Amino acid sequence: MPSGKKYRVAIVGAGAVAQSHHKSFASQDDRAEVVAVTDLDAGRAAAFAAERGIARSYGDLTTMLEEVQPDLLSICTPPAAHREAVLAGLAAGAWVWCEKPPVLSLAEYDELAAAEPAGGPYVGYVFQHRFGSAATTLRKQVAEETLGRPHVAVCHTLWYRDAAYYQVPWRGRWETEGGGPAMGLGIHQMDLMLSLLGDWHEVRALMGTLDRDVVTEDVSVAAVSFENGALASVVNSALSPRQESYLRFDFTDATVEVSHLYGYDNSNWKWTPRDGVDAARAASWAPETDTRSSHRNQAVMFLDAMDAGERPPASGQDGRRSLELVTGLYQAAITGQPVLRSELVPGNPFYSQLDGGGRYKPARPGITPEGQR
Repeated sequence: MPSGKKYRVAIVGAGAVAQSHHKSFASQDDRAEVVAVTDLDAGRAAAFAAERGIARSYGDLTTMLEEVQPDLLSICTPPAAHREAVLAGLAAGAWVWCEKPPVLSLAEYDELAAAEPAGGPYVGYVFQHRFGSAATTLRKQVAEETLGRPHVAVCHTLWYRDAAYYQVPWRGRWETEGGGPAMGLGIHQMDLMLSLLGDWHEVRALMGTLDRDVVTEDVSVAAVSFENGALASVVNSALSPRQESYLRFDFTDATVEVSHLYGYDNSNWKWTPRDGVDAARAASWAPETDTRSSHRNQAVMFLDAMDAGERPPASGQDGRRSLELVTGLYQAAITGQPVLRSELVPGNPFYSQLDGGGRYKPARPGITPEGQR
């Protein structure tokens, strides 16, 4: 139940994704109010605030935190700026909701986790695809083994990002984006898969820079084993003209699939029982409500956690899983060796830098690594 408290929210970064954050909190106007926005470009912050009726805008995060003292900091900056903004928010006593990908390495993630005060406030991360009603229903079915054991999974993020997309200076660079489509695109679907199947055990992978002028990968493929015994294929692509986000889960008694692009409702999902499953039983698997995956749904749950003084979903170890898998995928692809999740610890070069400290040397036909930016 909502506590009745109305939280004062400040948005950091006035780019495109900030619009989704603002709409999410505006939809909860009895529980939250966006009272300030800050951006390195003070003019952009002022324009964002004026268009949406936000009282205050700033060009400096430190000044905003000192003057506004928000309850919740909503971070919408490029990935390289996440670490400092999260640390500043926690130090100021604010809860923090940060866009994906969380940070640029597991080392940074663990640094932020260590900065959380005991008992909160906490930092959580935006992984809105796990919060639609269909995924929530399937998560409950997995936990209760309603469909039997999970055996096979498919997790494919087949998106298209043209050359102009990568003209934004921070994209396609290890030091500013953290990686390519595995980090910046596929992490959404991988998080959804992990929220359903739990911790992974081992990953083997390949990746390449086939067509885009970047120093990260533009496509990767991986095979993943889970601690529960399930096996998954994972593809992350920025090169796929017919775009699709596709996940499939084969259980003992059913196959469950979702095909969408940037968000889903129940109509995007399909439960297919195996032959011999009673029709009444299969009918009972359908979600009881139809809630679309969205920033709004996750924002509501974040506010619920604030009311309860509890760690929100997609934070702590629950928020770390997807970054662990991305890290293991990159290590496996770059080294050519299988990687265990247990290997991703301090002292491993991939724990601190997702390319292992400059170990990935991309080459496209006709373009040498030195010729790429």
